[in-house]
Amino acid sequence: MLNDMEIIDEPNDDLKESYVRDVFFVALNCGKLLLESGAETYRIEDTMMRISNSYGISNPQVFVTPTVIIFSMNEHALTQTVRIDERANDLGMVDVINNLSRDISAGMPLKSAIRKIERIHESLVFPLWLMVLTGGMVGFMFLLLFDGALIDLPAAAFGGALGVFIMEGILRFTKVKFFTEFFASLFIALTALLYVTYGPGANMDTIIIASVMPLVPGVLITNAIREMIRGHLLAGIMKGAEATLTAFAIGAGVALVFMII
Repeated sequence: MLNDMEIIDEPNDDLKESYVRDVFFVALNCGKLLLESGAETYRIEDTMMRISNSYGISNPQVFVTPTVIIFSMNEHALTQTVRIDERANDLGMVDVINNLSRDISAGMPLKSAIRKIERIHESLVFPLWLMVLTGGMVGFMFLLLFDGALIDLPAAAFGGALGVFIMEGILRFTKVKFFTEFFASLFIALTALLYVTYGPGANMDTIIIASVMPLVPGVLITNAIREMIRGHLLAGIMKGAEATLTAFAIGAGVALVFMII
């Protein structure tokens, strides 16, 4: 059975323009922060629509891809397109915005929501030293998980930390993620090679596998599958292609070292 015909809405003057623009501001920036933090597109669309409906805005329309948000409040003649150039996997930020959305649905005043979204936007992301330290811990733990030799633990921890440091460092000069992941995996493989060849290392393969784990796009692959299952085929295909390109970059960096030796 076909859906009902769409009706072209006329501007609604029941709500003050300043109030509608404030709701628009909160919903759009919540969606922007979610997309920049690696959230699923269906989660972003649902969050923006729930926020709009909670403040009395009917018939909002949202279209999200991994790089663009198109948001319209049809009855108030408001539409804006936002392009997203940088994305990361910040599940902490996703949780913060989800909690804000729940507070809004529970009755948070609009002015309070504006102040909170401004504070969230101004908050600092994870510092570089913490990201590098976490990368080292991930490499350390995965070596244990893969039943690697204890003598290889320092190399795995150093390789994981070095990979994150190189990736984040290169991102400050270029936004082409392929090069950041390629060079990060390249130096990880070189570190493992030197540690095994000139040091006490026991298993080069295990060191490399454990060290590249902080670079592996696990969240991206999971989100791509979830998008496809939910019917967001465009977003699912785009995220799947991005994850494939990342995996290829990591593999190419490691393969280059094996070709040299």
